[in-house]
This record gives sequence, C-alpha cells and structure tokens, in this order.
Amino acid sequence: MDDLNTVTGRRHAHSADADRQDPVERLDEATAALAMLRDGFSAEEPLDEVLQRLAETATRAIQDADAVTITVSPAQPRTAAASDNTLIEVDEKQYGANRGPCLEAARTLHAVRAVVGENKDTWPEFETAADQHGVRAYLSVPIVLPASDHNDATHMGSLNIYSYTATAFDPFDESVMRLFTTAASAAITNAHQWQRSREHIKHLETALTSRAVIEQAKGVLMAVHSCTADEAFTMLVQRSQHENVKLRDVAKTLLDNATQR
Repeated sequence: MDDLNTVTGRRHAHSADADRQDPVERLDEATAALAMLRDGFSAEEPLDEVLQRLAETATRAIQDADAVTITVSPAQPRTAAASDNTLIEVDEKQYGANRGPCLEAARTLHAVRAVVGENKDTWPEFETAADQHGVRAYLSVPIVLPASDHNDATHMGSLNIYSYTATAFDPFDESVMRLFTTAASAAITNAHQWQRSREHIKHLETALTSRAVIEQAKGVLMAVHSCTADEAFTMLVQRSQHENVKLRDVAKTLLDNATQR
C-alpha cells in the first residue's frame, strides 16, 4: 500500500515540474485560502454548511484541484459536501463497492495519491466512474478528530481532491491538504458542539414550557375543585397514567377545554 500512498504519480512528476507554480507562490495561495476559510467560519452553522465552504475553499489552495468532495463516515459513508456535484457519483461508487481511495485513506489514516488507470484491479468501480467523468488524478486525505479528555482520536472521513490533469498532485499538495483536514477537524468539532448546545437549549425550553402549562392547569383544578396544589397535581398525574398521555399534554388539554368553556 506504500506504493499507493507515495510512489504512484511520481512517473509524471518530471513532466509536471515545468508547469507548476513556484513553491512559495503555492504556499501563498494555500495560506490565502486558509485565511478565507477562517474568516468564513461561524460558531452557529450546521456541519454540512461548514464542510461545503471547506470543499469550495480547498479547490483554491491546490493548483490542479478541479473539484473537492468531503466524505464523512461515522457509520455509513456519505458525501457531505462537494464543490462539483457531478463528482459525487464517483464517491458513491466507492461506498457501494466498499473500496476506493477515499475509503482506503479512511482505513489506513494515510493519504492516497495516484493516477486514474493505475489501480483498475484494486478499485475497478472507482476507476471506471472516475474515467467516465474525465478525472485523471486524485488525492484523498483522512480527516481525524483529535483526542480529548473523554475520547480517543476519531476518524471522521476524508477530503478528496480530483483533477482532470494526470500530472496533478505531489507531496507538497498532500502537505497542504493536511492543513485543510486539520481545519476540517476543528470545524466538525465546533459544529458538533453547536448542535449539542442547540439540542440542550431546546430541551430546556421544552421543560420550561411544560412546567408553565402544568402550573396553569393546577391553578384551574384548584379553582374548580377547591383543592390544594398537591391535590391538583395528583389529579393530573392520575389522568396522565390512566390515559397513557404525557403530563404536559394532559395539562394542555385541560387548559384548552377551560379556555373554550
């Protein structure tokens, strides 16, 4: 597998050198793209929107990148973002066959860089789909969430770069994409935290609303039956159990009926 990660694509390196930008210029472009990505991040943004921005920005960081897709695979792999939706099919052929460079990068946690046509026996489904779409070279880099106090490092997917030029991608491009996968890891972590915060707030809002409805329903029962707050609450609980309905819903129905009357 080392050949897939490091050797394939080298046979074209000499012919590509003359066409490639100066390394300093390439680094400047990657730095500018990362700055653009940083400025665009929001603390309150769904994960797929964050990854979509990442995919679109990554195409600006690599000279020969014609399209970028991002695979996420906490369970079932899927393409969460793509700078060119027509190439999602190339990703999905890999998912269906359970093999291909993006899955290889995910499983080995090493970048996979090669030229289309060199791995027909290893990944025939991917090779056929890539060729049909005019893809000539690819680079897949794994995305790994860093370890925390509560969890070990977790693999989240891969960042996949496609080019219509066979001489595309070299070790420098691979290093630049590692920077972007680090940014992707941070974005995914922030998005997960934001989603958990939203869910927690929703639960709190639901709890507060439920409490208010129940208190109002108790007040109605106390007025109608001249009973204490505890006795009114017991009435609500008994009705909830008898009808197998949530206490909040019993209280809301009682209030609705009282309002109508």
